[in-house]
Amino acid sequence: MRVLMITSEWPSERRPQKATFVVQQVKFLRKAGIDVEVFSFYGNKNPVNYLRAWIGFRQQYDISAFDLIHAQFGQSGLIALPSRVPMVVTFHGSDLQGIVGAKGRYTISGLLLRRISTYVARRAKEVIVTSSRLLKHLPPGLSTHVVSGGVDLKLFYPVAQSEARKQLGLPKDKQLVLFVAYPHNPVKRFQLAQRAVGLLKEHLDVDLISARDVTHEEIPLYMNACDALIMTSMHEGSPTVVKEALACNLPIVSVDVGDVRSRIGDIEGCYVCDDDSPEAIASALSSALKRKGRIDAGGILKDIDGQAESEKIIEVYRLAIAKSRKGDNAL
Repeated sequence: MRVLMITSEWPSERRPQKATFVVQQVKFLRKAGIDVEVFSFYGNKNPVNYLRAWIGFRQQYDISAFDLIHAQFGQSGLIALPSRVPMVVTFHGSDLQGIVGAKGRYTISGLLLRRISTYVARRAKEVIVTSSRLLKHLPPGLSTHVVSGGVDLKLFYPVAQSEARKQLGLPKDKQLVLFVAYPHNPVKRFQLAQRAVGLLKEHLDVDLISARDVTHEEIPLYMNACDALIMTSMHEGSPTVVKEALACNLPIVSVDVGDVRSRIGDIEGCYVCDDDSPEAIASALSSALKRKGRIDAGGILKDIDGQAESEKIIEVYRLAIAKSRKGDNAL
């Protein structure tokens, strides 16, 4: 099976850790025997960039030589249209929920993105969403699948906290809360995490660690070195960082976004906040830190295994190809 994947989110020299979950998915698909070619482009909400990508895509590839096109993110699907090759599109979150601006409000450009995503979804043979919460943003009647995407369990696994802190040069005795996202991204609400941890400083010796500008291979060290992960996003699909933390048995405190509640709601030592006030998050963090221990996520590792998740995607590919061939025969 030859698959041509299109994505507007891909690591670059300036942002080497961008969309590592897409990179991981490509790796797992290739490991499963799928011939995946990746076409990445820089959209940046600029129509000219999309036009250039649309032209470049057709100049670079004989699209008919592929069995299927897989668009990562709704906006990427525009580059594939029109095409007689069947298309699968994966929606990850903001493409269906909207873009959060610098003032913490949804933007007009985000509304346009949602409409573009709906347009692309209607023209795809199969639609993948990373969490069931995203389904409500899609028009009815589509063939949809919930495939959250997994993590590399050979990279993310528990190690001794003392050893991880030693390698990173972090203090031995202070409690550390980990924030894994670019702090300047409005949807991640880093300032909310800062305010919550700031409230804890009144009675706990605790610091907030922002793992920015580090390699993906270093993230497991940070997760094993810290005492809790904090997630304060305005919205998510299926946040990879939560699954990575689970693989490292790191306690998680999160607002109720994406599929987080279904992932961690029943795990002792993890907390989903009923509201996203700094006080509610600080209270949950306090409970997690006072517990002073790792969680036991061993029972759900099979649900976050990247290789197993890739098999689900391959099955969606097969459905899309079969549906396309059936349609061709009908002609």
